[in-house]
Amino acid sequence: MFELPYFANCYYALEIYYALGSSRFKTISKPIFEQFKTRFSKKEFMASPLVGIIMGSASDWDTMREAHKILQEFDVPHEYKVLSAHRAPAAVTEYATSAEGRGMKVIIGAAGGAAHLAGVLAAQTLLPVLGVPIESQALKGMDSLLSTVQMPAGIPVGTLAIGKAGAKNAALLAIGMLATTDAKLRDKLQLYRETQTRSVLAATLEG
Repeated sequence: MFELPYFANCYYALEIYYALGSSRFKTISKPIFEQFKTRFSKKEFMASPLVGIIMGSASDWDTMREAHKILQEFDVPHEYKVLSAHRAPAAVTEYATSAEGRGMKVIIGAAGGAAHLAGVLAAQTLLPVLGVPIESQALKGMDSLLSTVQMPAGIPVGTLAIGKAGAKNAALLAIGMLATTDAKLRDKLQLYRETQTRSVLAATLEG
């Protein structure tokens, strides 16, 4: 399988040749180039994920989509996938141990019940891991919360609120971490906070 930089180079090589090439080359390459642009965006190619959103089940996506939306709003390159700590432990190990080498900076792990995905991830990487407890049917997420937050000393998991609020805050916390070394991202975060404040102050109540 080709690596991301390969496709990125193909994209720009084709873009440059199409811009500077002969009319014959343009006639041949234009359909290919347009199809290439339609299938993949430049941003997809050039941006290696900085944040990984990992969830234990496809049903968790309804919650974790909120983290995706926030990261997307801030233009933070990220990826999201289903990996179960108990049903696919080898895949979780592979992800956790390779994440830093792929340029990842933060991992968000979300699971329900006693799945404890965030803890399993944290045990196998030095990257900061943020845990989002998924609201469960049996105990309304209290089981998820306790299995995520009650980590033994030495392997921390930054645990957020149960459910969608936790998903949003996990993304914002990841952005805050990245913003310590990214001035543009920090400016976006500052604007987000200011907009939030103005919205609260502008609220009116009906008498």
